[in-house]
Formats: sequence, structure tokens, C-alpha cells
Amino acid sequence: MNNNSNNQSQKRSGCLPSILGFFVGFWVLGPLGGIIGAALGSYFGGSYTRKDTEFLGKTPKQKDFSSSLLVLSAAVMKADGTVKKSELDYVKHFFLSNFGQEQAEKYILTLREILKQDIKVDEVSQQVGRYMDYSSRLQLLHYLFGIASADGQVHELEVDVIESISRYMNIYTSDFESIKAMFVKIVDDAYTILGIDPSATDDEVKKAYREMAKKNHPDKVSYLGEDVRKDAEKKFQEINDAYDRIKKQRGMN
Repeated sequence: MNNNSNNQSQKRSGCLPSILGFFVGFWVLGPLGGIIGAALGSYFGGSYTRKDTEFLGKTPKQKDFSSSLLVLSAAVMKADGTVKKSELDYVKHFFLSNFGQEQAEKYILTLREILKQDIKVDEVSQQVGRYMDYSSRLQLLHYLFGIASADGQVHELEVDVIESISRYMNIYTSDFESIKAMFVKIVDDAYTILGIDPSATDDEVKKAYREMAKKNHPDKVSYLGEDVRKDAEKKFQEINDAYDRIKKQRGMN
């Protein structure tokens, strides 16, 4: 009887930092802050300081992006009911190559705590849509598809979750389909990446390319740090490649 009481007491005390972190985070930063706060509260045992959160970024906008990335990554990884090793490896590689060993370890530990939580995708995504600029939201979407494709295929349930995230973040359907086509190959994917129909005129193709290149240019997210900017170059290159394929097919100058 005493042992059972002790075990229950230990469980309650173990959950306390997470619960406190959730309420503090939610009060300060809403649904997204609640999830991050609970994760950090569990990770640091309820005694974390502002310095302990510096791995999320040096500026408020960098921290907002990193927090959104962590929470929404967890939502996508849980979408098909199984968190695969390939997905965790993808995330580890991304954090390691972009943020270095020390920061990457903290990202992964925080992500593991977030994966234990119930994530309300609608509330978190709506919050992200309100405070994050459009180009950064597009970059976030590109990253989420990268996670979904880490095991060599994009599961239908993962696409559904990412589409919900995109919709709640107020991403235009054509922009969602553009990024999706970079990972889920379809017929005429080059046109989809540019957000147009194959029946578009040459002038319309050129205009679509200019608009897509403008909103997805790596410089648009440079304020998030050089690491994010470099990752954005991959998406930008996909757009350039799609445009080159169409020009070659049509014999355009």
C-alpha cells in the first residue's frame, strides 16, 4: 500500500514541472507556448531559465520559427500512428547540419518530450498563421514535407495533416500544391510547382515564375539565420528547375 502511494506521489511530482511549464507557456505564448513550455518543463525539471532556451534562436522571430518547427514536426511524425526511426534520423540530421551538435541535442530532447503530448494542430497552426510572415510559413511547410518523405514515401495521413496545417496557417492552395509537388511526384509537376496549368501561355509561365521566385526567395527568410536560408535554397532551386524544364519543353528563351 505504501509502495503504491509512493509511486503515485513520484508520478505526480514528475508531471508537475511539465504541467507548470504548460500553463506558464500558454499564458505567455498561447497554445504553441503551452506545448513548448510543457516540454521544457519536463526536460529541465521545471528549473529552466531564459538562457536554457537560447538554443531555439537568438531573436524572438527565430525562437518563434524554431518552436513552430518543433511542434508541427511532432504533429506530422505522429500522423500515421508511428514515429519512424527514419523520421527521427532525418530530424537529427537537419538539426545537426544546421545548428551544430550541442544545439541539435537540445532540439531532439525537446522534440521527444513534445511527441508525448496531444497536439491540437488547428490551434497551433492558426497561431502560427497570425504571427509568422508568409515566406517563413512556406519554408516551414517545405520542411514538414521533408520529414514526411524521410522514409522514402509520403503517407496519405501525413499529407492530410500537412494540408490541415497549411490551411490553418492561411497558405494559398496553389502554394501548398507547389510545395507538395516537390515531394509527391505527379504528371506535369513542373507546372504545379509554378502554380499554373499546362494550358498557360508563355507570358503567364514567366509571370508565374517571377511571382513564385519572389515569395520563395531565400533572402525572405534570412532573418531566421543562415542555417534556415541555406535550407530555403533547396526549395528555390526546385522552382528554378521546374521553370527550366518548362522552357526547354516549350523552346522558350
